[in-house]
Amino acid sequence: MDELFTLCNKNPKDHFKYDQLDTICHYFYEDGKRFIAYKSWDKFSESLSSVATEKEKNALKRQLQKAAFRYNLTAPIFIEQSLHRFKNYLNRKTIKGLINAGKLNLIESMNQENQKRVSNPYLVQYLNRFATYNGSDPYRAPALLNMIPHLEQNLGSYFPKGGMFNIPKSLHQLAVSVGVQFHFQHAVKEIVTSGKNVSAVRVLPLETLEEFHHPCELVVCNSDIYNTYNYLLPNHKAPQKTLSQERSTSALVFYWGIKSTFPDFHLHNILFSADYKAEFDHLFQSQEPFHDPTVYINISSKCEPNDAPEGCENWFVMINVPSHTGQNWDDIAAKARVNILEKLQRILQRDIESLIEFEEILDPIKIEHRTSSHGGSLYGTASNNRFAAFLRHKNFSSSIKGLYFCGGSVHPGGGIPLCLNSAKIVSQLIANQ
Repeated sequence: MDELFTLCNKNPKDHFKYDQLDTICHYFYEDGKRFIAYKSWDKFSESLSSVATEKEKNALKRQLQKAAFRYNLTAPIFIEQSLHRFKNYLNRKTIKGLINAGKLNLIESMNQENQKRVSNPYLVQYLNRFATYNGSDPYRAPALLNMIPHLEQNLGSYFPKGGMFNIPKSLHQLAVSVGVQFHFQHAVKEIVTSGKNVSAVRVLPLETLEEFHHPCELVVCNSDIYNTYNYLLPNHKAPQKTLSQERSTSALVFYWGIKSTFPDFHLHNILFSADYKAEFDHLFQSQEPFHDPTVYINISSKCEPNDAPEGCENWFVMINVPSHTGQNWDDIAAKARVNILEKLQRILQRDIESLIEFEEILDPIKIEHRTSSHGGSLYGTASNNRFAAFLRHKNFSSSIKGLYFCGGSVHPGGGIPLCLNSAKIVSQLIANQ
């Protein structure tokens, strides 16, 4: 975010403010064990004393250091440039990465490596959870993804002033300030081509329902790549092998207004499943959430007190679920609600249901409807094999000149940082065309 504002000759602090968090996340286990991940390693290490020996804590520290090494080595290759331009492999950083490929562990899964290097079951589960940052299964996702905790634990966790909504809000304001024109309430119906070139975008203004063609020679599409081919490019052959890849997880979210406060909780909180392997087997094999799900609770009022009335808290309660493939989400949500409340009561020793003043539910169908993400998957495709980075759709079309792709369903992946990086890659591709 800072880089983008700086590139536009703006002072980021004038437009987008955030605080670095000393407390990153509170972790809870079914057997009563708990610890807090702090930015400071000394404080983090002290908190880990409740679940780990000094030897095990040192093993975790080495794994976090290895995560930093992997990230610094591979980010210039896999995150900051297109993987689909041959010339990008002919630079010093890429060559260095290829020379050190043997240190990246391209064979084992995240869990296999974490069990081997850290062994402590509490710390292994802590490290494995980072697979969910791109909607994947740590028991199948490549060990290379063990670089992810570097971003949160080593570089730090941050809270944007005004909450997450301030990220798109500030980006919109920045774009307007440099001359971008937005046409809201205009549904794009087709990317029109003439021969092998982009020629126009067919648009339907929702207020008039009168279609028109917006002529253009260049289109950057950030719609889910699955829907782009199936709905926006109806006359072009879709890359079925790419589109048929396993989808990432989606989410089931309960928005709860809680008429009490919980000192044991902070901004980010994780209540782990007692059987993590079974949970991911259910998500990806059975296509249903586990009866004992890992629960993530975000409480922004811990950092922004005005987000909830005095003496109350706003809970964003989320569990990982499969993408939508025809499941009955009303039934799933009802069962999940019971399981989550029972889990909270077991771990917190407090009745939560009686404290819920407000409730709203977000499921994969609603996510798909609101964002056009196929099946409501949060990250496009999952990264459950060692070639996942290379199997994501590229940031440009090989068959249609002037058509580029960015966003969470294409290279380099989902989540705000990677989406911004995909836009950066596209801007470089366009500048160099």
